[in-house]
Amino acid sequence: MKTLLSFILIAFSFASCTSKDKKADSTSGVQAPSIDIHTAVMTDNLEAVQQHIKAGTDLDQKEPMSGSTALITAATFDKQDIAKALIDAGADLSVQNSDGSTALHSAAFFCRVEIVQMLIDAQADKDIRNNYGATARESVMGPMEPVKPVYEMMQQQLGGFGLQLDMAEIEKTRPVIAMMLQ
Repeated sequence: MKTLLSFILIAFSFASCTSKDKKADSTSGVQAPSIDIHTAVMTDNLEAVQQHIKAGTDLDQKEPMSGSTALITAATFDKQDIAKALIDAGADLSVQNSDGSTALHSAAFFCRVEIVQMLIDAQADKDIRNNYGATARESVMGPMEPVKPVYEMMQQQLGGFGLQLDMAEIEKTRPVIAMMLQ
């Protein structure tokens, strides 16, 4: 249930983010866009994310409510191009949000196959445990029925922010993700 709260907080905190990232990097002289990096991810604004990367914005900064980084949010909301850009730019793959989840935990739990593969290819640590003692693999092991209400609640709460969940696809994909993470 705490995981649900963390993901809900991601969405609500995105709405309250400000333009704190608007700065010029001393080495590149490039100014970050007026949209902050977390809002850029939530609105699927790859161009703004790329501008943040060029400007030297801290890619691992955590949003205040859930402690998620831009990469964790991209994994949660299936922003594949943004996740790739952040990974390629050197975002820290081991940063954990407030409930101890990494981008790999989020991508695995939400069955984002392509992002899970990107993170595996980038050598994300599969052994990191969240605050509940679970690895990313363990978060998708077991039957769907006990966790289905959690997915349904997340869809209801975060659907307005762009979270798209297909329960049949998630049920089919959970074992695939578990195998990928062996």
